[in-house]
Amino acid sequence: MEYRGKETEMRRRMSPRDAKRMMQRMGMNMGEMPDVQEVIFRTGDKEIVVENPQVAVLDMQGQKIFQVTGEVNERALKTQAAKVTVPEEDAQLVADQTGKSMEDAKRALEASDGDLAKAILLLQTGG
Repeated sequence: MEYRGKETEMRRRMSPRDAKRMMQRMGMNMGEMPDVQEVIFRTGDKEIVVENPQVAVLDMQGQKIFQVTGEVNERALKTQAAKVTVPEEDAQLVADQTGKSMEDAKRALEASDGDLAKAILLLQTGG
């Protein structure tokens, strides 16, 4: 008969209760986040949406790690170019400061998101 003491011990599965105790001794705590409806990862050009997710949270010495499983869908982000409303007084001020037309002043203000100083610089530098 062969002796396989440590080898057998290494192969033995740890009970969930023992695993939880060991994790707690190491400063780790794991639990499930209840009632999560949807998880969204937003990148520069798309969203990755996980519907009906199960989210496990591992808290390890103050840092949280989230494990997300569920139905994954991707969707492209819609670019929403919010048009800036340019007040007439601002356009007039930029036009007066640069000697340009009101239309040029309005375009410069829209390009600079309504920033007066940027719009004036843009027109003065030939933009």
